[in-house]
Amino acid sequence: MNGLLDGIHGPSDLKRLNARDLQALASEIREKIIRTVACTGGHLGASLGVVELTIALHRVFDSPRDKIVWDVGHQCYPHKLVTGRSSRFASLRQFGGLSGFPKRQESPHDAFGTGHASTSISAAMGLAAARDLSKDNYHVVAVIGDGATTGGMSFEALNHAGREKTRIIIVLNDNGMSISSNVGALAQYLARIRTGPAYRRAKGDIEKFLRRIPLAGQSVADVCRRIKDSLKYLVVPGVLFEELGFTYLGPVDGHNTSELEAILRHARDSSGPTVVHVVTRKGKGYQLAEQDPGVFHGPGPFDPETGHPVKPGGRPSYSSAFGSALRDIARRDPRVVAITAAMADGTGLAGFAREFPDRFFDVGIAEQHAVTLAAGMAAGGLSPVVAVYSTFLQRAYDQVNHDVCLQKLPVVFALDRAGIVGEDGETHQGVFDITYLLPVPNLALMAPSSAGELSAMLDLAIASRGPCAIRYPRGEVAPPRDSAPVEWGKAEVVRRGQDLCIAAVGHCLDACLEAADRLKERAVKATVLNLRFLKPLDWETVRTHAFKTRALLVVEEGAGIGGAGSLIVSRLAQEQGARAVVFDSVAVPDAYVEHGAAEALRERLGLDAPGIAERALSLCQR
Repeated sequence: MNGLLDGIHGPSDLKRLNARDLQALASEIREKIIRTVACTGGHLGASLGVVELTIALHRVFDSPRDKIVWDVGHQCYPHKLVTGRSSRFASLRQFGGLSGFPKRQESPHDAFGTGHASTSISAAMGLAAARDLSKDNYHVVAVIGDGATTGGMSFEALNHAGREKTRIIIVLNDNGMSISSNVGALAQYLARIRTGPAYRRAKGDIEKFLRRIPLAGQSVADVCRRIKDSLKYLVVPGVLFEELGFTYLGPVDGHNTSELEAILRHARDSSGPTVVHVVTRKGKGYQLAEQDPGVFHGPGPFDPETGHPVKPGGRPSYSSAFGSALRDIARRDPRVVAITAAMADGTGLAGFAREFPDRFFDVGIAEQHAVTLAAGMAAGGLSPVVAVYSTFLQRAYDQVNHDVCLQKLPVVFALDRAGIVGEDGETHQGVFDITYLLPVPNLALMAPSSAGELSAMLDLAIASRGPCAIRYPRGEVAPPRDSAPVEWGKAEVVRRGQDLCIAAVGHCLDACLEAADRLKERAVKATVLNLRFLKPLDWETVRTHAFKTRALLVVEEGAGIGGAGSLIVSRLAQEQGARAVVFDSVAVPDAYVEHGAAEALRERLGLDAPGIAERALSLCQR
């Protein structure tokens, strides 16, 4: 028997459903999301929490004419299901399938592509400006979570929107459950009064009446307003937004479709910037996700009945190896502190937070603040370690450059998810860090190939008392191998051969060693270098083996433009006799890497062992 969701081919189909149908549809949407994400992995909890909100938005507004901008995009799965993508939903996050985030190329209902937090209000302001300048009349809605409002960019946009009095609607999706029952009940009562037309008319009429009183009218009105504002600070939760120039509506139950529709219609009919405060429960409708929203924020494939991962990890992840190494160092050095931007679990710092609560700082989604906070701590004599995903450090580049490195402050950047990340796609692939960090003076840049090297590099970085960055990938650590001790600025010669030199960056070493085995079967003997340090680069070792073999191949999981290969070929070009050496690199081309399984993406990019071996053979033939 077909369900209601099978008959939803676009938002207009939602508008013919009655209240009972809407409740049944919400259950179907949740079931489909749970079953799909159990197979594909993805952002489960946030999407389950906005099902009723999504339905209400699409019933009140007219997408794609009206523009709905989803901040971050973690919560966009219900939106995809009701905008004509239900039949393709099983391809979520798979290569060639639906993106896990809003994507303009995917649907006209995706008004703005997202993936990083705190951008929606700025984008909505831009869309509204385009509307007003073109004298159009559509609505613009930004849906932003309470977590994303910790990002400074959201406050910059709020300040601008309130000043300009731009007609936009901001839906604040509050799934932090920070409003207590008493305050929440009173606030909802006040909201019902404030959203009523009688209240708005009475408020305006009273102020006009007071101002007409001779001589004292303006003073009386000002006193009344000050009294009103003082009381408002005590009982109304939206004072911040109202002081910024917004009409504040809510809080409203985010799982009551009729209440949501009523308040959204009121916001739709407002003339200026409006905030609608919606309280939702992350993981709503799936008990396991409600009980542990952190685990089910973005799980991999799992058994929907038990919640257990389908493929339990064998070896520890690089994230957990980093967290363990940092705790060991912190036990010996009381100056060591750890900073994260709302990613304690994702970066492996949860254990550090439990063991050293006074030395752990979670600043929320505020990477710029995290970096300059670390700079201030370093200036005060501490040894801060900033654990952040490679793709998120892009947001704090100025702070890395000016606040840390210009002052030569001892801050260590632990760059998790460096390289190909996989299913999260273009916005999350950590392929630009080498390119944006290499040119920064005073900054050392390291790339470990194993958990042991990561631990040793962390020790060296903290002991160096200067700015350092360590980039490492997502996923399990490499199998242990016999290796030389890590020395500052020194590469490791892992294998020796006379036909070709392959220089590996970080975790690419394993694929390069496998490629060398394949080459040996073709009678090509390769030297394999583990570069370990990109800055300072062990140029003497690279130069020696490049000239000895007369063929050099650099392999890196990063952007080819401005990466390690670019650095090495520029150094090589300065050497006398460099024409005798043929050079090539395997890297990410000048294009964004789409979503898909990491292994499939590496194969497609030639960053797996067969691809590296073929590139090496081609180089040798030259």
